[in-house]
Amino acid sequence: MSRTRTSSGAGELLVELRRDAGVPLHQQLEKAIRDRIRQGLMRADTVMPSTRALAADLGLSRGVVVEAYQQLVAEGYLVSRGGGYTQVADVAVAEASATARTTAVSLRIDFKYSKPDVSQFPRAAWMRSLRKVLNEMPHLSLAYLDGRGALELRHALADYLNRVRGTAARPENMLICNGFAQGSRLLLQVLAKQGYRRLAVEDPSDNELREVAVAAGLEVVGVPVLETGIDVDALEQSGADLVLVTAAHQFPTGAVASPETRAALVAWAARRDALVIEDDYDAEYRYDREPIGAMQGLSPDRVAYAGTASKTLAPGLRLGWLILPPRLVEAMSEAKLMDDRGSPVLEQLAFADFVARGEFDRHLRRMRPQYRLIRDTLVDRMAVRLPELVPVGVSAGLHVMTWLPPGLSESAVTAAALERGLGVYGLAPYWMDGKGRSGLVFGYGSLTVKAVVEGIDLLAAAVSGVSE
Repeated sequence: MSRTRTSSGAGELLVELRRDAGVPLHQQLEKAIRDRIRQGLMRADTVMPSTRALAADLGLSRGVVVEAYQQLVAEGYLVSRGGGYTQVADVAVAEASATARTTAVSLRIDFKYSKPDVSQFPRAAWMRSLRKVLNEMPHLSLAYLDGRGALELRHALADYLNRVRGTAARPENMLICNGFAQGSRLLLQVLAKQGYRRLAVEDPSDNELREVAVAAGLEVVGVPVLETGIDVDALEQSGADLVLVTAAHQFPTGAVASPETRAALVAWAARRDALVIEDDYDAEYRYDREPIGAMQGLSPDRVAYAGTASKTLAPGLRLGWLILPPRLVEAMSEAKLMDDRGSPVLEQLAFADFVARGEFDRHLRRMRPQYRLIRDTLVDRMAVRLPELVPVGVSAGLHVMTWLPPGLSESAVTAAALERGLGVYGLAPYWMDGKGRSGLVFGYGSLTVKAVVEGIDLLAAAVSGVSE
């Protein structure tokens, strides 16, 4: 019979002992502690319960615990300290950590996408907003929320997005979510329940959302991306009743949807009684072109708009928002409440104040030239060291893409780069069938100018090695 006890003292230790196992109890205790240390689940210098307390806690004689501790001390997993207490040994945890690290690749430089420079998070301004909220918010703000989220944030975001992105947002039609991941998942689930059947996605595009759509019960079809955005003629032939687009800066090609493409998408939605999902994920970072308004402002009843603070502030905030056609608001609000009862209110209210006081605008104005400098460095260094790789989609966002010339294998280049401690990433995962044209995606948001230069030099060496 299994028996588990925990102590009520300062040093608790959950251990399972089986009296009917035929294995001495001191050996069971040794193994339980040893395994936990090996797995890195007990950190170095963790203070163990006293032998007397643990014995009482587990219903053992003190001699059994003493014998187990003595064996683990002899093996180097525990160490006895002056004053009569025992700790987890540094060496044992170091060995466990080293073993775990052998399965991971150590990268000197990583061009992975979706990594903004979180070191630039405006801590002082955020703290002012947070302090103000804590001092001034009414007690009822800490109660359960409306499924749409804090009204203060919906008002602040509606004002901001209508001014900066040209949306037609109304606070009552907005919903706050935990980033784009939750917002898109809930939206696709709701749409599937309402009878939508086929989702068209840009090809190439983010592969993770396709999996979410399939899990929601939707069929997913790919539609080619042109230099002017998604191919609306191909969309017309796809039979889709939903389409997801990254019109402001397509991922991963960087294409910007032209005014003609945007108008054609809205007209398609009206003809088909369909819905456009507009992921406006990094529209605020533009460098070499005039700002282009969101499609949602053209047709609020036919476009569901999604935005997030993950690229502009920090992904760890888990702040996202949707502007919904009125007919979807109630169903989405119910789905949000069913999913998690609502996003944390303090962060919502702090962000509302942060946006309303103009701090969000100031942060973006400060970051644009910094990101542009890194983007320019990447493009310029590539032109010198790797002229055969021509960047595209460089006018906005936090990534660029390059097509690979014929004869240069995507997998060979990424593998050769990895051997040099460089993380670069191919296009294969983003194609619907995994067999599209070869290329590389470079995320540069979290890198320094120096790191970008070193990274391109490493890539040049890797390409040279593959080409020989």
